Amino acid sequence: MKLGVICDGISRDLAHAVDVMDEFDLKYAELQFVGDYEVGDHSAAEIAEIDTLLRDRGKPVSCLSRHIFAGLTTANKPGDPDHQKHMDALKRVIDMAHIVGSPLVRIMTNKKEQILWGHGGAEKWNVAHGAWDKTLPLIAPALDVARDAGVTLVVETGNGTMVNSNYTARKLIDDLDAKDVLKVLWDPANNCWCHERAHPDGYALVKDGYLGHVHIKDVLVDTPRATLEVKEMGKGQLADQFSGLSADMKADGYDGVISFESVYHPGNGDFEAGFRASIDCFKGHFA
Repeated sequence: MKLGVICDGISRDLAHAVDVMDEFDLKYAELQFVGDYEVGDHSAAEIAEIDTLLRDRGKPVSCLSRHIFAGLTTANKPGDPDHQKHMDALKRVIDMAHIVGSPLVRIMTNKKEQILWGHGGAEKWNVAHGAWDKTLPLIAPALDVARDAGVTLVVETGNGTMVNSNYTARKLIDDLDAKDVLKVLWDPANNCWCHERAHPDGYALVKDGYLGHVHIKDVLVDTPRATLEVKEMGKGQLADQFSGLSADMKADGYDGVISFESVYHPGNGDFEAGFRASIDCFKGHFA
């Protein structure tokens, strides 16, 4: 399968990150933070430099991953100042995507309301009424921009966002009638927080034309204690699911990129060391 990495998980020094990618034969570069800036905040000269470096080193860009719409709430409305800032950033990222040849641009969703739907009395006492319906118009304008620009958006299953499972990601796409321009950026480790099992459950929800991009890491969640621990890959709660997941993705002919997300460190803050501790496990399952 097509393997890559979120480059700043190794280093924000892109040239060094590419050196490490070469060391481990990873082809696809996902860009989030490069140097001092998040994608969408670089100058034209900096974007040209990024593009030249990656093309010269034979590293196609898989996705530009800015935290678009993250931090908004259901109190926000389309076109208000905060929403407009995110829309403006989206347009800048799309402009960068055209230059560096990225087929995908990531978006997030607004902050999570915990209970969106309910039955048997919960619909009266426990549901955050209207929260989901208020989310849809925050995302909808981005779809029009993407269609006009000829790019595909991917919505990440995030921690603390309205879309935090494959179920809610698929529902967002269906409710917006957006399967043509919006796909799921599936992060199975993030979905652990809401206890959606990656394999076979989560994969079954998105394999039929919804899946656009994948992030892989390993974690241990303790929801009652509100605690998350990133683990060396293969030593967290996804360890028993990677083999089945990779086998099914290969059998189904998944042709998107799988990015390793290097957010683990071995207790010393050295994320490159965390990358090196986990990358063989990643490649062992997904190469």
